[in-house]
Amino acid sequence: MDSMELEREKGITIQSAATFCDWKMNNPITGEKEDYSINIIDTPGHVDFTIEVERALRVLDGAILVLCAVSGVQVRKAYLTIGTGANPARVIQQIRQKLRIPAAAVHVPIGAEDEFKGVIDLVRWKAIYNKGIKGIDIVEEDEIPANLLQEAKDRRAELIEQLAEVDEAISDAYLEDAPITTELLVAAIRRATVARKFTPVFLGSAVKNTAVQPLLDGVCTYLPTPSDSLTTALDLAKPAGEQSVDLIPAAESPLVALAFKLEEGRYGQLTYMRVYQGSIKKGGWIWHAKTGKRVKVPRLVRMHSNEMEDIESIGPGEICAIFGIDCASGDTFTDGQTSYSMSSMFVPDPVISLSIKPEGTETPNFSRALNRFKKEDPTFRVHVDAESQETIISGMGELHLEIYVERMKREYGVPCITGKPQVAFRETITGGSKFNYTHKKQTGGAGQFARVIGSIEPEPKDAETGKDVAFENV
Repeated sequence: MDSMELEREKGITIQSAATFCDWKMNNPITGEKEDYSINIIDTPGHVDFTIEVERALRVLDGAILVLCAVSGVQVRKAYLTIGTGANPARVIQQIRQKLRIPAAAVHVPIGAEDEFKGVIDLVRWKAIYNKGIKGIDIVEEDEIPANLLQEAKDRRAELIEQLAEVDEAISDAYLEDAPITTELLVAAIRRATVARKFTPVFLGSAVKNTAVQPLLDGVCTYLPTPSDSLTTALDLAKPAGEQSVDLIPAAESPLVALAFKLEEGRYGQLTYMRVYQGSIKKGGWIWHAKTGKRVKVPRLVRMHSNEMEDIESIGPGEICAIFGIDCASGDTFTDGQTSYSMSSMFVPDPVISLSIKPEGTETPNFSRALNRFKKEDPTFRVHVDAESQETIISGMGELHLEIYVERMKREYGVPCITGKPQVAFRETITGGSKFNYTHKKQTGGAGQFARVIGSIEPEPKDAETGKDVAFENV
């Protein structure tokens, strides 16, 4: 998913990227295959790129937090990657303590490190093995490996105990010593996960695709679908205080879609949209809720990282991208039948600033690059200091700004010099002084005349606070 050259060099995700997949889910109760479509956004994990995470959380119904089972928690459904020296039990304890989330494993690993070959499903009580090229062949066995039987029993008991604290049905069965069936367990995990009271922890290794298939089954089984997620919009036609309306994820409903991310593509601005209700068709018309302007949809695409697949229409709960629409991040689009508008996204304030200037002569590409990055990323701010006349860029951290400076060099051919912003220091008086000044200036005609008389002295110390400094902006 990391398509940017800088991402591959640094080994981190910088920009969130959207993709999708179809999955035949193995129903944990009936054992039958069921078809699901999953829309996925891969977000950065570094705190400097927090807006990419905020945008994804704004438009998605569920989330998977990927944690390393070796280094631990460095965040509702967690996925532990098993590597050399992995310790899942320790990391699950960290999830509970550091993140303060009730959590328990639904898997026990079969083997470790190079011998990791599958997992024990504690819900269905089966051993799941990955075989074949890239682990694409799944083999399920009812017999649990003898050397892991006791650990599996202990972990299942722990799972039930954790659920009993947040789910009434499991709590009643647990207290009455009634049997905990697969149906009861599946329903309880789903209820608690959707209600954000519990986090099921899955285990696996992306290196060999080991136990990735059970994770996808878990996404379909436990994470909320669009119909499970209560989404509200504001009806601007109603009086204040009565504007909240629930959206219905049905294709026949009036369109409500949110533009949550902008990107400068090869063919102009690419606008990422989440459709909450209704549908968007290629060649059709949509209305910009803020301006009331009618806009034609010239091209509709489904994204896979930086690759595009042209589509004719998109329905509720899905994510698409549209070319040729002039809008800002967080704008709402409708089909003109309603006056609905989605609430805005949370955008944190910048925490660090740098002065920036191009090496050599300034070219139009300098301002072009800054304007593009500012439009794409609401946490990246640019302004010119009125006193120092320096161009100041502000962002969420040193890495955040460093990446944009490097992108200016690579993508726009504008190498830049950065430094600390200049501070316009002020002086203050230490003693009292009187003044009596006469202003005279002859400019032809009556001329100018003024006299100013007075005294100036330091701020007296406040008896209560002990401070002798006050700041006013008048």
